[in-house]
Amino acid sequence: MYYCVCGCCGALRPRYKRLVDNIFPEDPEDGLVKANMEKLTFYALSAPEKLDRIGAYLSERLSRDVARHRYGYVCIAMEALDQLLMACHCQTINLFVESFLTMVRKLLEADKPNLQILGTNSFVKFANIEEDTPSYHRSYDFFVSRFSEMCHSSYEDPDIRTKIRMAGIRGLQGVVRKTVNDELQANIWDPQHMDKIVPSLLFNLQQEEGVERSPSPETEKERESPVELTERCFRELLGRAAYGNIKNAVKPVLMHLDNHSLWESKTFAVRCFKIVMYSIQSQHSHLVIQQLLGHLDANSKNSARVRAGIVEVISEAAVIEASGSIGPTVLEVFNTLLKQLRLSVDYELTGSYDSFANMGSKVIKVHEERQLQEAVIKTVGSFAYTLPPYQRSEVMLFIIGKIPVPVSVSGFRVEGSRMIQVMLLKSLLQVTGFQSTNILTALPTSFLDPLLSFTLMEDAEIRLLVLDILIGIIDRHDNRHKFSPVRIISDISVLKLKVDKCSRQDNLFMKKHSQRLYRHIYLACKEESSVQRHFESLYTLLALICVELANEEVVVDLIRLALALQDLALTEEALPVYTRCAIHALSAVYLNLICQLTTVPTFCQHVHEVRPTVCLSVRPFIDPFICLSVNLSTVEGEVLFVQTKIAEILGGSGYNTERLATAYIPQITDEDRLSKRKSIGDTVSLQLEMESRNSPEKEQRSTAEQITFETLKQAVVDSVNVEELERERRRQVVERFQTAPFEEIAAHCGARASLLQSKLNQIFEITIRPPPSPSGSVGNGHGPSRSIPVYEMKFPDLCVY
Repeated sequence: MYYCVCGCCGALRPRYKRLVDNIFPEDPEDGLVKANMEKLTFYALSAPEKLDRIGAYLSERLSRDVARHRYGYVCIAMEALDQLLMACHCQTINLFVESFLTMVRKLLEADKPNLQILGTNSFVKFANIEEDTPSYHRSYDFFVSRFSEMCHSSYEDPDIRTKIRMAGIRGLQGVVRKTVNDELQANIWDPQHMDKIVPSLLFNLQQEEGVERSPSPETEKERESPVELTERCFRELLGRAAYGNIKNAVKPVLMHLDNHSLWESKTFAVRCFKIVMYSIQSQHSHLVIQQLLGHLDANSKNSARVRAGIVEVISEAAVIEASGSIGPTVLEVFNTLLKQLRLSVDYELTGSYDSFANMGSKVIKVHEERQLQEAVIKTVGSFAYTLPPYQRSEVMLFIIGKIPVPVSVSGFRVEGSRMIQVMLLKSLLQVTGFQSTNILTALPTSFLDPLLSFTLMEDAEIRLLVLDILIGIIDRHDNRHKFSPVRIISDISVLKLKVDKCSRQDNLFMKKHSQRLYRHIYLACKEESSVQRHFESLYTLLALICVELANEEVVVDLIRLALALQDLALTEEALPVYTRCAIHALSAVYLNLICQLTTVPTFCQHVHEVRPTVCLSVRPFIDPFICLSVNLSTVEGEVLFVQTKIAEILGGSGYNTERLATAYIPQITDEDRLSKRKSIGDTVSLQLEMESRNSPEKEQRSTAEQITFETLKQAVVDSVNVEELERERRRQVVERFQTAPFEEIAAHCGARASLLQSKLNQIFEITIRPPPSPSGSVGNGHGPSRSIPVYEMKFPDLCVY
């Protein structure tokens, strides 16, 4: 009787429950009853309003089976749910999804790894489904937390631990895919979610226990290691990040590297940010670099190894940044790097990260700070490589504006100033490695003037860096390496120099700046601390000027300069013997180059006649004593290049004989400049006066004869010299007040004040006169009247306005 009642009651159950019950076999090992599953699916499609009830009933059965440890039926229930999800896309699917997520959550909360993996696989299938209707109330917070926890699984069995971690990674990938493109879902880019997702991925990215991959395609997915899966998931996450989400995606990466001390090893940090830079959209690359720079600022007082690791990552990221720009704040990037360079120098000198050393301050390791400085300089070059030429020129101006002027207040400040100068000049040298089509924009006056001022410093390293910077900017056809090592060459064609005709900009540059360049080269040769590398760099610089920027007028000036160097080596007895010999060798080697570039046979013949006697060494600057077998103070005749003979030779080939016959004399001081310069107006007026005395009837004709092209060209040169004179005077005044002792400055200012006071007294004496009288006399016969100053006189109203 009992069975009959049950049979009758079973027939009264709702149809959707009977259809659900029929998909479960008596033995769970038989699997899902496919025929009954098709009936259930057809019913769900025919009556979509029943779908939520079907989901609720399946959820009830699954919860009961989980509690009773009937895991076979649990798998069947999840398979049925997956098929219903794939088949049904009606408007009422939201309630069914809620039941489905409840069942997945139930599986993820279980202690059995198999159930966790089963629930994850179902969730991943659900994540790949595009729903027709939006959901306003669905939350994935639990799944983010649970999948992140699975990524950090520490299960004893390594195989099961790997499977759980991979399930967690796939689960996070599913959450991202489900939520990233749906504005109505919870924002997965919020820090509360990113702070869980990104560290979980990075934790698995560190694991290097990759399983060997099978060559067979059917097992490739099964053989995929957590590292490979994590990298693919991480790339997908970053690739979906929009402009406003980059910061939230990158910040957890920085925090993870901080918390696990991964900056010092550099390898993993560089790998992470290579993935970041290659995965995000290219127009957002500068945002990542800005975050790295901000993080570098935040770690300014951390150890040098940590800062060096961050700088190394920035350098690698800059190389990957291929769009040619690093955002709208280019100078801020270099400002941050140069600030770190200055801080590193300060730390190295003070020995502490704090302003005042204390017991709790960290110990500074000098070699680590030096490594950091080299890394910063390398990074400056990496950034400059990505910039177009016009931005590099701006960066060069910015860097040279940061170089401090040397001070002599204390030994500590002098050493700190020198170290910063060297570091910034090395950074500047990294920026100059580009080929500029316009030398005027590459070497503007605002950049060239302060740069040339460093060529006269006593520090040999600084002078050498400045010469290398000038060489790097002027060399636009990669000819510098062809002049190294310096040697005597009988046939210059073996160098295969790339020579183009000078452009209009090149001619303007040399007309404006050539005399300043010649002067500093001449004075740099006189520095007693110069060694072999200095003279080799000076030769390379002179050679590049001749190859890159020389017209006929420049060639003449360069020959005059070379001959002036020869005279300097012979007459300047105060210089060391090595320096004098090296200067003489420089003059000989350079004239050997010029004569072959001018292709004047008689000029080449004269140089070849003198050269074997002057320079017997193949490498003249290694041992310049070999170059001169006689005493410099007694050399004459065949050992010297004769200026008058060279002028006569080149004059026959169309060169300006007047300039060739004039010896080059550098204008070292303002007084020398003023004494040697003569106004073209005074010259013309003097000539007109002489002509008018001798032949008045030819005054007009003689005037026309004197105003020639050479006269006008000389006037332009004089105007350039006046500007150069004024700039040099200002530079010397600034340098005097920055470097001279206080007593000397005070005495100088006191003398000027006394001179000013005497002039004022003279003016007051001139302006003090007796009051005017109607008769015009000074007095009225009663003796001299009292003198009244002009400013005390009473004038009529008509005279005052």
